[in-house]
Amino acid sequence: MQRRTFLQNLALGTTVTAAATTPVVLARTLAPDSEPAAPPFHLRPPGADADDKKFIAACIGCGLCGEACSVGAIKFYTRAGGPKVNTPFINPKLKACTLCGKCMEVCPTTALSVTPRDKIKMGLAQIDRLACYPWVDRGVCGACVNVCPLGKKAMTFAFANMYRPIVLDGCVGCGQCVEVCPEPSLPIKIVDRSLGTVARHKIVEG
Repeated sequence: MQRRTFLQNLALGTTVTAAATTPVVLARTLAPDSEPAAPPFHLRPPGADADDKKFIAACIGCGLCGEACSVGAIKFYTRAGGPKVNTPFINPKLKACTLCGKCMEVCPTTALSVTPRDKIKMGLAQIDRLACYPWVDRGVCGACVNVCPLGKKAMTFAFANMYRPIVLDGCVGCGQCVEVCPEPSLPIKIVDRSLGTVARHKIVEG
């Protein structure tokens, strides 16, 4: 009797798993072959695999991370996202990650791994000093520094406290600084950590 119950439960679990993954498999099968470039402000949720192809392969598109997000920051790629369809992303221009960690806790696969918030690697804040108000002497701001959830480990002001923000190695790329930036051109964005904390400009010869 116990063996029969065990087999019944095993069969039920397999059916549920298959049912949960069928929609995302079908959606990715029907999605366009070409993969459009992700908008520059789209970030993966905290705890995501650094290799995006591995992340996409691990994500089953269940949507639990989006439901768990305490501020509704997690959205999902639609069919136009190509192979990324149904996978989660965060656009900090609209709503940044608060590092609450709930999305990592509910993820049923290895797509999101529970990670201490100071070890999260969503990216790195990068400042364009040719557009940031304090850096071009157009006023006092400091909104990005004040909102940073990791404090002086991640962001602070330059020497002599001129309200000119600088990004430190402790930044995890949550994007809260992007969300609060008052400049419409958004002189601060989240980039790959290899690109550094200060935007570099190239002189284009005519």
